[in-house]
Amino acid sequence: MSFLARLRQLIDERRALREASAAAAETAAASRPAAVRNERREEVPRKNAQEGTRVLVIDDSATILAMLGRILRQNQYDVLDAVDAERGLQLARAHAPALIFLDIVLPGMSGFEALRQLRRDPITRDIPVIMMSGNEMATEQFYVQRIGADDFMKKPFSRGEVFTRINRLLNEEGTLRRHL
Repeated sequence: MSFLARLRQLIDERRALREASAAAAETAAASRPAAVRNERREEVPRKNAQEGTRVLVIDDSATILAMLGRILRQNQYDVLDAVDAERGLQLARAHAPALIFLDIVLPGMSGFEALRQLRRDPITRDIPVIMMSGNEMATEQFYVQRIGADDFMKKPFSRGEVFTRINRLLNEEGTLRRHL
């Protein structure tokens, strides 16, 4: 195959991938409730989880662990963190957090495999999981929810985004629950 033919092929593949991603993003956005699509603070009153609610953050980025941990601690969450999926699974089984933030791309076991293991384990299967990724692919969001995550949060994220995601999982008593 000539260089120009290969270049055309790559351009066509990239265009098709963008179109598929855009279609998936539109589908995901349309399926969200209007209150979540309009994430302005005044339109979505913030509920708070009960003080001391335990949250596990699994991410290999020290920056994400520090930033998300600080945001949560400032709002009276008890935060555990792990830099890989294996340690995160151990902490989840030992400490039964009320919520897990789980990165998709991790050293060793991926976030996808960790989510599968969390859902298979009777101790952890009912813990709500918010998956995180810096990848802009809408197909990733679709896949995450298909395999059992309760929500997806794109990195980088804001403080408001963190609490919007948490609020979606809170019941009237301020307890986190699976989004089935």
